Amino acid sequence: MRLIIVDAFLERERQIQSGTVGAQLDVFEQYRVPRVDYCILSHRWTGNEVTYEEMRKLTKVDSRDEIRSRAGYQKILRSCEQAKRDDFKLLWVDTCCIDLLNGPETSDAINSMFQWYQKSKRCYAYLHDISVFPARRDETFARFNGWPEWFSRGWTLQELVAPRDLQFFNKDWVGIGDKQSLAPKLAEITKVPLCILRDGLSSYRPSVAQVISWAADRNTTRAEDRAYSLLGLLGVSMPTLYGEEKGAFLRLQLEIMRTSNDQSIFAWKDSTTCDARWSSGVLADDPSCVRDCHDVIKMEAKEFCKGLLLLWESDAKEPAMASQEDDGIPAFTVTSGAIRHWHVVGKMTHYH
Repeated sequence: MRLIIVDAFLERERQIQSGTVGAQLDVFEQYRVPRVDYCILSHRWTGNEVTYEEMRKLTKVDSRDEIRSRAGYQKILRSCEQAKRDDFKLLWVDTCCIDLLNGPETSDAINSMFQWYQKSKRCYAYLHDISVFPARRDETFARFNGWPEWFSRGWTLQELVAPRDLQFFNKDWVGIGDKQSLAPKLAEITKVPLCILRDGLSSYRPSVAQVISWAADRNTTRAEDRAYSLLGLLGVSMPTLYGEEKGAFLRLQLEIMRTSNDQSIFAWKDSTTCDARWSSGVLADDPSCVRDCHDVIKMEAKEFCKGLLLLWESDAKEPAMASQEDDGIPAFTVTSGAIRHWHVVGKMTHYH
C-alpha cells in the first residue's frame, strides 16, 4: 500500500511556491501494513487527475505548474491540508497512490480497496458540486437521479459503506456533515440499510441480491468496474481483466457462487427497468437487473426449512438434506459447462 507522506507533500508544495526547491523530496512511502493511522479520500474522478508518475517526479518536470493547476492536484493538496489539521501523517488517494500503468499493482489495489477504506481512521468524501448537503432531490442533478454526482458513481458505494468515520466536504472544502449524523438521509438516497451505515457490514450481513441492488443505478466509466467495484462489498476476490466489459459481472457472480450458498443471486428479473433487456442464462447480465431486490434477505438453511414446515400440512416430512444435524445447504458447484446447486424439496399430499 503506497501512501502520501502529508508533511513531505506540504513541504514540497511550500518550496515550489517560494521558488526554493532543493533536493527531491520523496512524498510516498510504501507499507505492507501501515504502522500508523492513515486517512483516505473519496471523490468523483474527473478528466484532469494527477497520476503516480506525475506526482513522484513533480519537481523535475517542466509541466509542474500545469499539473499543480489541475483540479485533481488541488484535491490532493486540500486533502493533505485537512489531514494535517486532523493530525494524520499519511493519506491515501487512489488517483496517485496506485501506479495505473502497472497491471498487477492495479489488480491488487482493486481487490484490496474495500479493506483499505475499512481500515482507514478517517475518510474525506469530497462532493465537488454542492455547497450544502441536500435535503431533497434537486433538478440540478437530474442526470444523477436528483442527488449530487458522488452518489451516482459505482466506486463510491464501497467508500460510503466501508469507513467507520466518513466526513463530507463541499466544493470549497468546508465540512457539511458526517456519516453517523447523516445516516437517515444517506439511507434514503442510497437504499443502504441504516444499521449498515451506522455499524458496518458486520452488524447485518445482507444478501448478495441486496448488495448488488445498491449499485443498480450507479455508473462507472468502464463497464468492467460495475463488477470490480462490488468485490469488497461481496467479500470475493478475482483478477481484473479490462477488455472483458460485461463479462466481468458474469465472472463476479460465478465467483460468488463458488464460495456462497446465497440463492438470492437468482432473484434478478428481466424487465423494462433493467438495462439488459434479455439474459443469456440463469445469471443476470447487469446490476440493473437486481434493482428491485433491496428487500430480499438471506435465510440460513435451517431457518428456511423451519419456515417451510410451518406452511406444509401436518403430515409433511422434513427434507432429508436439511435435518437437524445438517450444517446447511452446501455451496454451489460451478464448472465450465454447468451450475449445480441444491434445492429444498418435500412431498405434499394435497394442495388447497
